[in-house]
Amino acid sequence: MTDFSSALGVAASGMRSQAQRLQHVSENIANADTPGYRRKVAAFEAERGPDAAQGAVRPGPVSLDQRDLPRIFDPGHPMADDSGHYLGSNVDLVLELADAREAQRSYEANLRVFDQLRQMSTSLNELLRR
Repeated sequence: MTDFSSALGVAASGMRSQAQRLQHVSENIANADTPGYRRKVAAFEAERGPDAAQGAVRPGPVSLDQRDLPRIFDPGHPMADDSGHYLGSNVDLVLELADAREAQRSYEANLRVFDQLRQMSTSLNELLRR
């Protein structure tokens, strides 16, 4: 049964990590028009520790996208400098939507694995009861 528990733990860690990724994507989309906002990027890393299942992941530290912020010309903007420019956001909505779709599909794949393992575990328990 520990193999089932371990596999369930790996699938659950994948779902938690993808949910965190979706949260960062939604924050990026919400701040796409915020001047000076830098896109948040989260990488995954292996879960460590005595209770961690092999293959389990967790969100790593969040970093900010270091690409240059675009200079936007709008002399009427309150944040504009003497030349009429201000720094925009480096969020690319197409990239964010692609990341959201990838995270959603990864979450669904982990959910299917979790559900299949649960069904297999239930079937095994029923067989052992006979």
